[in-house]
Amino acid sequence: MISEVQIHTIARQMLEKHGFEAIAQAAQKAVDCEQKGDGEEAREWRHIEAAMKIMRGPNQS
Repeated sequence: MISEVQIHTIARQMLEKHGFEAIAQAAQKAVDCEQKGDGEEAREWRHIEAAMKIMRGPNQS
């Protein structure tokens, strides 16, 4: 399991590199992991996705 700091670092880096498309990318990675049966990694990607949504702020949808 990765730390909260690492989650936010990854989320910030993905947003900087890919913009808000990164949220969809993280969601897709979570789905891919779930399909492979890797629940732990899927949870980490969902956590990264959630962190990016927080960083995006309430005015974006």
